[in-house]
Amino acid sequence: MAEPKETVVLAYSGGLDTSCILVWLKEQGYTVIAFLANIGQKEDFDAARKKALALGAEKVYIEDVCREFVEEFIWPAVQANALYEDRYLLGTALARPCIARRLMLVAKEQGARYIAHGATGKGNDQVRFELSCYALCPSIKVIAPWRMPEFYQRFPGRRELMEYAQKHGIPVPVTPKAPWSMDENLMHISYEAGILENPKNRAPLNLYTKTCDPATSPDVPDELEIEFEKGVPVKVTNTRNGVTHRSALELFVYLNDIAGKHGVGRIDIVENRFVGMKSRGIYETPAGTILYHAHLDIEAFTMDREVRKIKQGLALKFSELVYNGFWYSPECEFLRHCITRSQQAVAGTVHVSVFKGQVYVLGRESPHSLYNEELVSMDVQGDYEPADATGFININALRYEICNDSRRGNVGVWSENSTGKSKAEEE
Repeated sequence: MAEPKETVVLAYSGGLDTSCILVWLKEQGYTVIAFLANIGQKEDFDAARKKALALGAEKVYIEDVCREFVEEFIWPAVQANALYEDRYLLGTALARPCIARRLMLVAKEQGARYIAHGATGKGNDQVRFELSCYALCPSIKVIAPWRMPEFYQRFPGRRELMEYAQKHGIPVPVTPKAPWSMDENLMHISYEAGILENPKNRAPLNLYTKTCDPATSPDVPDELEIEFEKGVPVKVTNTRNGVTHRSALELFVYLNDIAGKHGVGRIDIVENRFVGMKSRGIYETPAGTILYHAHLDIEAFTMDREVRKIKQGLALKFSELVYNGFWYSPECEFLRHCITRSQQAVAGTVHVSVFKGQVYVLGRESPHSLYNEELVSMDVQGDYEPADATGFININALRYEICNDSRRGNVGVWSENSTGKSKAEEE
């Protein structure tokens, strides 16, 4: 054992990797404080605490961050309609800055100048964790064992890690580990690596844990009324049984249950990691999928067309920043402020059906609706003069005429038939 160094706060999960890292840090002479965030994952937290203490942790912090995760991280993503590369709802990417913020509070309380994590050197999480920590405390020092030659050369594979665990009395699971990596939080669960690394391999049916198979889901849909204020869900009512939830955490957990029952929220994608490689990921995001569709609908109903175009561009940039780990950056803070401002009139109720893996919007109403039933009606002229459309069309067609004139040159009329030849050539 090395001479005592300083205190390090380890982002601890209780799994094999971070358990081995805890013991390895002690070998290097550090006093280790274990930090485990309860962010909605299925975990025996009491067992994890006892295990960390048994492995030599000086203290163990288990912090419940579920409520702040929903209110301060998921809700801004819902307001943004955030999607990375058109499909990924950012469950892991949103969780990391939430965990990092509480991790840094523990480090400050303990007077620790070091933090450590078990993220690999090829993934996004190392970036997300560390950028968040540096933004919150620029002087913090990070120990990332999986990027340190003295660690990854000593443990080049799973076998060496298991041997180290057995040698140091680190409990090893007696049942075989799933042949893929999983990361769970309240918003979603991700599956990657192992047998999933071949993108053509279909995911095994027993992989999914948050959603049932849509093919065997109930044959009767659940219909929900989801009420929004300023782009944030504030109430959900199941119109079939009258069940209502209002608080952010309860509402989100309930939507997870309903969506999971109907197999909503599964995707299988190949995405571009920030570090420069493509990876295959399978995700289940039950409640997030319902809220994405519902919010998209109420926003279109209440937001000016041109404002919404700008906001869509902001959402794209926001999604990239969150995925890449820049939640606490000045530009992401600016975007969140702009997106929040855009949501002031996004209020009302969306009626949706959840059924066989899909979310169907059935109707919507809002006190701030920009929909004018009389104006758009095919049966009532309303305050609209159809003859005005002639000039509108002519003005918009003007550039076509200008473009065609510029292309004519001296070779005859610019008009092609089905053979691709101009009329002049045909003559």
